[in-house]
Amino acid sequence: MQVSFKGSFNLYKATGRMSFVARSFSLAGEGLLRQQVAQLAEKLRREGLMDEARKRRIPVFCSRVAVVTSLSGAVIDDVKRTLRRRNPLVELVCVGAKVQGEGAPAELIEGLHRAAAITPAPDCILLVRGGGSFEDLMTFNDEELARAVAACPVPVVTGIGHEPDTSICDMVSDRRASTPTAAAESVAPAMTELADVLETRHQRLGAAMASMIGSDQVDLEMLDQRGRRAWDTYTARLGDALDAAACRPCLNDPTFMVERRESELALTADRLSGAITRSVGAFRSNFERLPERLVASTSGLDGKRHALTLASSRLEHQGRTMLSKPASDLGRAAASLDALSPLKVLARGYSIAYSDDGVATSAKTFKPGDAIRVRMADGNVAATVDTVE
Repeated sequence: MQVSFKGSFNLYKATGRMSFVARSFSLAGEGLLRQQVAQLAEKLRREGLMDEARKRRIPVFCSRVAVVTSLSGAVIDDVKRTLRRRNPLVELVCVGAKVQGEGAPAELIEGLHRAAAITPAPDCILLVRGGGSFEDLMTFNDEELARAVAACPVPVVTGIGHEPDTSICDMVSDRRASTPTAAAESVAPAMTELADVLETRHQRLGAAMASMIGSDQVDLEMLDQRGRRAWDTYTARLGDALDAAACRPCLNDPTFMVERRESELALTADRLSGAITRSVGAFRSNFERLPERLVASTSGLDGKRHALTLASSRLEHQGRTMLSKPASDLGRAAASLDALSPLKVLARGYSIAYSDDGVATSAKTFKPGDAIRVRMADGNVAATVDTVE
């Protein structure tokens, strides 16, 4: 930690000694920066920008992802490699911006706006950069950049620095990952995970349909058994009644009973015949309608079988659609990126000069005697500056 003192020096001429009298002191350097970051974090926390309830959910399956970072560092290569390894169907849109130095916050804010305006809109935006010192990461402690992250219409996932590093942008983003690679992994589920989810849902759908079909089949069988038992019971009772009437003994003179009951028996026979005819007709009518009811019940079962077939066809069609178009888009994107690659420029005879601070964009960066590295299409050359013109 650095501290700045304010005071005055006193010189003792007799002894040649000098002393310093401090009147006040304050934090300086990294200590001052950390104090400013802590104050800004508390301010944004009071405004609610760090509340979990405000943060948006990142889709489980992201098919289109935008990344805002420097296009000249190793971070963008790590993100591409991670997405390609876990799920090559994820479409990646790269938006370049400075991640360090003067003007970097403004470029990152502009990059977020450009990424959010992409059509069709991405499922999320990755805001990432590699590790560095606390001062190197101060860009991501900028208040305007933090507010832009919180206000972005598309969910933002940050992966800034390494595990111990936490910036203001990490605190206000919708999801914070420890590294750029971890950020890419969090938005791209592996293909094996997708296959497991589809298989589980397919099994659940099949089990549900089998349960419904089995339940309807049991109901039909019970209805058929109840109809048969009712018919058997009715005919048995009717037969018993007829047998009892026919076998009834005559306790008096048979001739007298026959003569006396002849007219009554004829009337009773007519009534009994009519009752039997009506009862049998009604039961037969009900029994004849029983197949129609059974057919009506099975029609619902056929509908469910048809729905299951349609659902299976749609699932298969959607799976083919999801796999074909993203794969084609990925091929076209790869061809476009290859055409824009800096390596193509190097192959035409150009070269890139590096100083200790990175890529040199001006001859004023060097002075005679400086050691530099020159990158060409087929390798690197170490050189020393003789003159600067």
